[in-house]
Amino acid sequence: MHHSRLAGFIIDCKDIAPGKAAAFWSPALGMPEKKSTANEDAGYALLDTGAYGLHIETQQVDHESRLHLDIESDDVEAEVQRLEQLGAIRVKKVRNWWVMQAPTGHRFCVVYTADVAKRPGANRWS
Repeated sequence: MHHSRLAGFIIDCKDIAPGKAAAFWSPALGMPEKKSTANEDAGYALLDTGAYGLHIETQQVDHESRLHLDIESDDVEAEVQRLEQLGAIRVKKVRNWWVMQAPTGHRFCVVYTADVAKRPGANRWS
């Protein structure tokens, strides 16, 4: 048994730095920038989603600009296998998460979150 839920959205930006991208997206979405000194947040600009409970950030990438979503799970491998049964394919492993591609061609990530079962909207899979 494992749990998963929609974690949030990542705004992939090809030709603009994360801070500059956040300068647009922060006021556009009405979400202030959230400062972080955590090493894992280097290269990203985080937005404060408040009561929405989602994670939204900008990041600079080599591919074309696009929006992708993250699914968080307390068992990444089990969630990846579940999604593969639905037709998704593994694209690339990055640190402790997987970049996946849906049958529709959309990219998304499956990321680890230990306490996902306690978060609003968590699904329980067996």
